[in-house]
Formats: sequence, C-alpha cells, structure tokens
Amino acid sequence: MSSFVHLHVHTQYSILDGAAFIQQLFGKAEADKQPALAITDHGNMFGVKEFLNTAANYPLVKPIVGCEVYLAPEGRLLKKNKEEATTCHLVLLAKNHEGYLNLIKLVSQAWIDGVYYKPRIDHELLKQYHQGLIAMSACLAGELPRLVLAGKMDEASRLVRWYKDLFGDDYYIELQRHKTRLTTPNAMECYTLQKQIEPHLVDLAGIHQVKLVATNDVHFVNYEDAPAHDRLICVATNDDVSNENRKIRYTEEEYLKSGQEMTELFADIPQALATTLEIADKVEPFSLNRKPILPHFPIPEVFSGADAYLRHLTYQGAERLYQAVSQELKERIEMELGTISEMNFSDYFLIVADFIRAAREMDVWVGPGRGSSAGSVVAYCLGITLVDPIRYGLLFERFLNPQRASFPDIDIDFADDGRGKVLQYVENKYGKDHVAHVITFGTMAARSAIKDVARVQRLPLSEAERLAKLIPDRLPDKDNKPQAVTIENALKYVPELQAALKSDDPLVSSTVEYARRLEGSVRNTGVHASAIIIGPDTLTNFIPLSTTKDKETGEDILVSQFEGSLIEQVGMLKMDFLGLKTLSILKSTVENVRANHNISIDINALPLTDGPTYELFSRGETVGVFQFESDGMRKWLRELKPTCIEDLIAMTALYRPGPMDYIPDFIDRKHGRKTISYDLPQMEKVLRETYGVTVYQEQVMLLSREIAGFSGLKADTLRRAMGKKKPEEMEKMKQDFLTGGKNNGIDEAILKKIWVDWTAFAQYAFNKSHAASYSILSYQSGYLKTQYPAEYMAAVLSGNRNNIEEVSKYMDECKRMEINVLGPDINESAHDFTVTRKGHIRFGMGGIKGVGLGAVESIIQTREQGGFYRDIYDFAERVNLNTCNRKVLESLVYAGAFDSFTDIKRHQYFLPCNKDGVFLDSIMRYGARVQEEKNKDMTSLFGAGPDSLAPPERPVPPHMVPEAPEDLLKKEKEMVGIYLSSHPLDKFSFEIKHFTSHNLLQIQEILDNNQHEEPFAPREVRLAGLVTGVTSALARTSGRPWGTFTLEDYSASRKFTLFGKEYEKFLPYMREGEALLIKCTLQERDQYKRKGQEAQEAGPKEKELRIQEILLLSNARESLQSITMDLGVEEISGTFRQELVQVLFRNPGKITVHFVLKDKVNKMAVKVFSRSHRVDLTPDLLNWINKKGIAFTVE
Repeated sequence: MSSFVHLHVHTQYSILDGAAFIQQLFGKAEADKQPALAITDHGNMFGVKEFLNTAANYPLVKPIVGCEVYLAPEGRLLKKNKEEATTCHLVLLAKNHEGYLNLIKLVSQAWIDGVYYKPRIDHELLKQYHQGLIAMSACLAGELPRLVLAGKMDEASRLVRWYKDLFGDDYYIELQRHKTRLTTPNAMECYTLQKQIEPHLVDLAGIHQVKLVATNDVHFVNYEDAPAHDRLICVATNDDVSNENRKIRYTEEEYLKSGQEMTELFADIPQALATTLEIADKVEPFSLNRKPILPHFPIPEVFSGADAYLRHLTYQGAERLYQAVSQELKERIEMELGTISEMNFSDYFLIVADFIRAAREMDVWVGPGRGSSAGSVVAYCLGITLVDPIRYGLLFERFLNPQRASFPDIDIDFADDGRGKVLQYVENKYGKDHVAHVITFGTMAARSAIKDVARVQRLPLSEAERLAKLIPDRLPDKDNKPQAVTIENALKYVPELQAALKSDDPLVSSTVEYARRLEGSVRNTGVHASAIIIGPDTLTNFIPLSTTKDKETGEDILVSQFEGSLIEQVGMLKMDFLGLKTLSILKSTVENVRANHNISIDINALPLTDGPTYELFSRGETVGVFQFESDGMRKWLRELKPTCIEDLIAMTALYRPGPMDYIPDFIDRKHGRKTISYDLPQMEKVLRETYGVTVYQEQVMLLSREIAGFSGLKADTLRRAMGKKKPEEMEKMKQDFLTGGKNNGIDEAILKKIWVDWTAFAQYAFNKSHAASYSILSYQSGYLKTQYPAEYMAAVLSGNRNNIEEVSKYMDECKRMEINVLGPDINESAHDFTVTRKGHIRFGMGGIKGVGLGAVESIIQTREQGGFYRDIYDFAERVNLNTCNRKVLESLVYAGAFDSFTDIKRHQYFLPCNKDGVFLDSIMRYGARVQEEKNKDMTSLFGAGPDSLAPPERPVPPHMVPEAPEDLLKKEKEMVGIYLSSHPLDKFSFEIKHFTSHNLLQIQEILDNNQHEEPFAPREVRLAGLVTGVTSALARTSGRPWGTFTLEDYSASRKFTLFGKEYEKFLPYMREGEALLIKCTLQERDQYKRKGQEAQEAGPKEKELRIQEILLLSNARESLQSITMDLGVEEISGTFRQELVQVLFRNPGKITVHFVLKDKVNKMAVKVFSRSHRVDLTPDLLNWINKKGIAFTVE
C-alpha cells in the first residue's frame, strides 16, 4: 500500500482549470495502491456525487469529499473594486456526514450572498459551520501563505492560532513543491515562492503544534496531460500558448503523482507524508443516497392527514367526472390510494394537483398528461391529467410500483408563455429557499474542442475550420447501435483526420491530439430547461446550491450543484415543469376564434369523432399539427387514413425507430389486406383497437394478467424485464408465464409462440399512457386547423416567430391552404400574427428578424396613443428611437413594413443623403432632433418662447436610381422567412411558363395521391425553382457522402435527397439561391416489404421522383431549338408581314422559326418554317409576339 494520499485534487469540475476526469483519477490511485483520494474543486461541489458514485467501483480507495473554497478575509459581504478585493483559498475536507452537511452550507452560502467574481465564504461562516470539517492552509493563494509572502509574520501567527482554536487538531498546514522542468519565469516563480515560504510554514507549525501535510494541488492525471491542461487554461484566459509571459502558468508538476514520487519529493519531511494517511483515517465513510424526502403539503384541519385529504379530493373528482362511482371504479381508486399511501406519496399528489389547479386559475394552459401518470385514476380525478385511464385501458402499475423505490414520474406540460407564473406560485407557496432549478454541464464536444485548441495555438482559422469539419455529424453504427461522435471514434473512419493527427506540421497534429485529450471537459454550466427541485426545508440542509441569473427576469435564482440524473439519488423531489409551445398555440387559436367569430371553445370538451378532422389527418395535411408534421409521418397517415383517436394513439407509438417496421402490417390489417387473427380468443379485447398488433407496453401487461394470472405488479416487472432484455430475469419470467398459462388450461406451444412474439416486439413497445395524452393534443391541433384554418395558422406562425426557418415553412403551408399572408405593416401589424376580417393573416412585427418585443410594444403603444403613422417622418418624430434603434428600422424597411408609405421605396432608405450618410440615418437624426426640441419645450419654465429654434428640416429622399431587386428580396426573406413582395423567380417567368411541365404543388399532389394507375407508366416531368437549403452528411453504414437540397417555387417547396454518383454529379448545383431547371422521371417503386415476405410479395407501390438532369435556369434558353407561332391566314396582311420580317430581322440568333398557318374557314392547318430567319428570344421579340396576341410554343 502506498504511504501517501492525495488530499488536494481538482477534477474537471474546477471548470476550465482542472483537466482530471474522475474515473481516471480513481483508476490511477487504485493502480498505485493509494488508500484514499479527495476531491477539492474550486468553490463548488459539482462533482461530489459523481465522485462518490465512481468510488463505489474502486472499493480499495476511500473517497474524501472536500472543496477548495474561496475565502474573503475582510468578509464575504464586502465587495470592493476588483483590484482591492482579496480572495484567498482554503481546503476543507468532510470528516463525516456532519462535516459534509456543514460543507454544503458553506459552499452554498458562498454562492447565495458571497459572490464577487468568485463565490466566497469568510471567518464568520467558518465559525458557524466548522464542525466535522478538516481545514488545510492551501496553496500559494491560501490565506496563510499570502501573509507569509507579504512578510506579515505576526498576522500569520495570529491566523494559525485562530484556525487552531477553531479546528483543533483538524487544522493542517500544507506544503507543496512544484519543481518545474519549465524555464519560463512565471512557471519557475511558483517553485521559488514555495521554497521561500516553506521554512516559515514549518516554523509556524512547530510554534503552534500544527501538523504539516504534503499535497500536490492536482489538476490533471498524468504528466503527459500537462500540455493539454495548459491549453485548457489558455481557453479560460483567452490567451495564446506561445505567450510565455501570460499571467497564469502552471508548472506541469500538478499531476496525480505516485506515492513513490511524493516520497522522493518530501524525503526530508516524511511526517508531512504520514499526515496524509492520518487525515484519511479520520474520514468516516458516508453515503449521500437516501429515500425520497417530500415537502409537507398544508392539510385543512378537518382532515386527519395527507392520506385522508387525498381520498376526499379523489372521490370528489370521481363524482364530477364519472357521475356514479361504480364498484369497479371504487376498487381501482382504493387500490391506487393504498399504493400511494404505502409509498408515502400522498403529499406528492397533493402538491402536484395544487400547482396545476393554480396554473389553470391563472389562465396558464396545462397539458392533458405526459408519460405514465395518465395511467392513474387518482391523478385523473385530481385534475393532474385529463385522460380517462378507464376509457383508454391505462394501467396504474405502469406508473407507480412499490417495488420501484423512486418518485412517481409526473412531468407536467404548461403553455410555454405561462410556465414562469407557475414557478413563481410554487416559490411563494413553499418558500424561495425550498425551491431550486437543476444544473446542467456543457462539455467540450469534438468540433468545439478542436476549435478551442486551434485558437489558443494560433492555428490559422481556415485550417481550424477544416479540421473541425472533418468530424462527421454521424458515424456508422457499431453492433446496430449509434456510436458517439468523438474524436477518438472519428479517427477510425476519417482518413483525413488520421492524417492530421500524424501531420508533419506540429500545430496541426498537436491540435488534434490535445483536443482529443480535452474532449468531454466541462466548459460551462447551465440551467435545465424544465427540472425543478422542491424540498421540505431549506434546500441547503440537503444539497449544495449555486446561483445564476434568470434569463427572463435577470434576478438571481437558486440552482442545484448536482445534475438531474443524480438529484433523485440523494432523495430530492425533482419535477419537470415543461414549457410546451403547442399549448400556447392552442390557447392563441382559441383567443383568435373568440375575437374573430365570437365563439368560445372548450378545448378539452371537443368531440373526438369529428369526421373532417380525421380527413385532414388522412390527407396528410398535418404541417403544424403536434407530433404529426414530419414528412414520414404524413406519408404513413395517407396510407393509414385514421378514423378514430385510437388510430392516432397507435401511430404516435409506432412512429419511432424499430416499431416503424410494423406500420405496414398495422395498416394492412386496418384496411383488410391482411387477416386479423389472435392466438387466443381472450386476446381480442386487448388487441382489437390495434388490429391484433401488440403496440403498447400496457397490452403486454394486461395480457400477462389475463393469460398467466400475473398480478399488476408482476406484469409491470415483466414489462421492465422485456424492455431491458436481461437474460436471467427474462428466463425466470418466461417460466412463470408458461406455468401460469398452463394452469389456466392454455397449450404450451401457444404460450411459447406468444412469448416469442412479445420478446421480438417488447423492446419497442411504447407507453400507451403517454401516447394517448399526446395524441389528444394532436387531435385538438388537427381539429382547430380543420375548423379554423386561418386562426390556427396565425397562432402557429406566432408560436414560431423567433425561428425564421419555421416561419418560412408555415408560410409555405398557408400558401398551400390558399390563406393569404399579408406582409408586415407599420400601421396594421401587431406583435403576433393576426387574422383580418377578410380571413387573411397579417404578418406580426414580432416575426421580423432583429425586431424585439420592446420595439414592437413601443411602436404599437405610440400608434394607439397618436393614431396611424402618416409617413416615415411622422414615425421618426413619435416613436422611441432608443428602443426602435437603427437596426430595428433597417429590419422594418427590408421586411416591407414601411411599404404603405408609397412615396419612398425600400432601396431609397439606403441611398446616400447629403453628408449624413444614407437616408435612413438622416431620418434617425431628424427624428432625434424633433424629439429633443419637444423635450426642451416641455421642460422649459414658460414653454416655447420667441427664441425657440425652428423645427428641424425634413431630409429630402435621395433621387431614385435603378434598384437591385435580388438584393432587396434576399433581405426581405432574411427578415421574414419568405418572399412577400415579389420573388427571385419572377425574372424567369418565360422559362417557367414554357420549360416546365408541373409546379411543386402539383407534383406533391401526384405523389400524395394513393389512387394507383394500373399499370403506371413512368413519365418525364420538368420543374423549376430556387435552392433554399442544402445539407450534407456521411452514410451511417458505409461512411459515403450524401446530401439534400430544398427546391422552392411559387407554389410549394420540396426536399430532394441524393446519394452516391448522383450526389457527386449534381453537387455543383446544390448552392443556396441557385435557380434550377430539373428534369425528373416520375416512377413507381416498392414501398416496403412486410416482415417475413419475399421481394415479389412486396406491398403497395409508391411514386417517386428521380432526378435525371439539372440545368441552371439562367441557361435554359440556350437549349432552345425552335419557336412555333400560330397565325390565322386571315390576319396575315401586307403590313403584318412587313412587321414580322422586321422583328425577325432585328433579333437574329440560332433558333429555328416555325409557323402554323390556320384557315378557320376551311378548317385546315399547315406547318412551315422560315428558311431566311433564325432568331434569339429577346425581350423585343417576345414583347411583339405578346402585343399581337400570337400563341406560340418553344422546344
């Protein structure tokens, strides 16, 4: 066994300072036979639970929990300027569980009221919370070493006495020796200073009878990791590795040295080594794991406790929802209440029901349910969920099982614009110090690690980008499982990355190598989007807390120092308060309907049998409908043609990797193409709604009870065993199933077949409770889209206004639905998208990129107070130009919001205007001067007098010059997500009219049409459009490149996917903004093969587009060979012939001219061609043809 223990150790949770991964630390400590290991991260306990969990895998290494705290000698509440502020280090180790609780208090309080650049404690807090702690004097930044370095020996002596009096024999003076091999001054200085203070520290220890302890201030695991750690420090300080004079420089000796290395280092002071073992022996092992601890819900005095009150509320809800409480329902309720009481979760249910009730009272919309909680009748009766578990056959045991000693999983969806109100309610009810958010840790991913290292090494940006792009988005699967995209894994598949690692250029090779070592390091902290902790007492009695600023309010909020996966292990109640955009969209739609039609809709009372709604789903017109808007889902909906809510629930469950393979079989059974059969008659009532296909976990559970007599709890155990595929547990359950089934008189062969079927699908079976809850939300979305399309799409656009790509997608959907979307208008638009009296949607100013809420509110408020803006001058004179700054006005101009001021065109705002820059700048300055004069007059004692300045002169708009429409349109789309005023394809109107056979909407309708021609003849189609999106990736299995591009025309947009040689051939055309002419083959292909069928038994075919050729639309005319004009013989006068010859002569080219001479009297037509003229299709020629009304075709 080693004669040394590391007691001063920084893991990667000393963020951007420590580069030691916890598992690697334990692995090395165990290999060196070190009996213990401490964790002492800077100012936090982020890694403590992970540290203890990892320690369980290394039983020979005792874990010691500690922290190197920041200490303010003058008091943590004193916050001077940065130069005068003194912050020292102090190492604290928890001797026992009491010490751990006190360490929590110290570290948490440092964050709560001691943050000044760092979270700091002080002597006052130490006196209050020192019991059970061991204190060590720390490194050169420690309070004692700093006094010694300053030559303040008397103060240093008094300080040692103070710590000795407080901690007794649990106070130690640290010695560190970092004899560096580096020659840079700042690295060498560390060891110089350590040697300088060491004799004084030894003297002080002797004078006050304080023991010395040797430490190494560990920041990385191995000596070889020092260069990577050095780069991590440069990332933190934004410095260059090459800068030898940078302020922070480690010595490269701060690694987890072996016991032998430390023995050699401190050979002259062996007692300092022995002290490490003494300290380790003092530490008593303790666990942080505990049973759940719940807040106490206030119970009315008339009830004996939480159980009684929960029972009362449950039956009260049951009478309201079910009218009569049947014996069967009563038994179900009693079973659930008994389990809840047995597990001491009555308070939990009351807490959840209470804040959901409060949310509804505050008009915050709450979802119908989420996850397995919808399986509880008690939750339904309390209003926690809105899905009747009896009606849908949902199981309580799937939700709560006494054999699973964990909290019930009740996650709640709130409208995302009201979630904050609910959190505020919870804080007010239980106390702000009882409630906290949950921390998250952002780590260095592969690409960001490469970019970080490259930056501090001053690798050229272009080379850094090249290296980062070598990391693929996905890697080929391994053993049918996705591989993590790490540098280590990418090196196996990307030869260019391997070459970079072995490059002769040391900057390139070292960038990859050190990025590989640093990848996964914690880079920053964040706050979980939904997780909230509620405790029975001040949370710092249980877990360490930190603080951060709320992004919306700017106020400090409490945040746990343990991440979400570890919170429940320490017994804390973690709940997910999720913000669901769909609920906000539904609420907004209902408000739109009320405003426009004076109709009030109860969204939770909608009939689930509306025929037109299911027709919408059957047509796959579900863009903007919750869960059902992906291309793949819409394709299957058109095949399925759902007719009831159960069909939607099943599709929600099936449309996932794995079970998706069963969708064709499910569809065939629904439409009678495949016979529905059951292995046993009693299986029909459970599987009837899914046409004999086992889709849900609850079906397996119900059937195991029906067939083998399993109890509800045993059925849930079976469900979990199948999901986790544990062989031993599965074999035991199989024997129990066979035995139970045979006892019920069922043939063993049938039982074995059922078992095989179950095990094949059980890993994919879905939670029906969740599927039912979310499918009801989907139905509600579909219903509103069907019945109130404009109001619904306006709400969808408003809900996605901050995502320009989503706005663009939903604008396309409005176009398909023939809903006119009017552009933004400074006098008509609100913040959100609104519906006009004529049923059009008016673009909301909140959807314009670069225009924030404050600016929109200012514009609307000013408009409401003073009426519509008369012109741009009136706007500038009245609106708050601090809120509506130049950037905002620029966005409004490009979006067309000022187009109603017809005397000034968009591009004029950006033309030079006198010496004031462009016209927009002149307008800004003019408005500012007008407002300044108004303010002067308002503040003058007597108002405007004879000496008042004349009002500023309005700037004159610049003279018109030819505009560049492409640039303005590009800006318009950048601001609003779609072309509103005109379209870049407008200049190709001739090509689109004469060279294309279909538009994209027509193609989509053909592809969506399920009526199959027999036989279907392949045909050529020609499309034109603009490339609006390009992606590229590597194939998961082969690693070969592939890509997609989206083509947009006036009617719709469509994504094309290219692989292999097609991708390589057409890659040059896949450029954003390129106008293309695409020749395709419209053909049929096998849609799918049913499981177990041969290729010739493939199911129904589907139509597909296969690209054959791509041309630039701008070059399309070059391929023209002839023009044919239709002429009536009676119209061919001498004057006409003369004009025709002249126009042909003026436009010479290579195109052959044909005429079809039509004699209406004799009903004859003759085609001839001109031997003397070949032409070019110039605007002059086309204008003449159109002026004469001549019909023509081109080839």
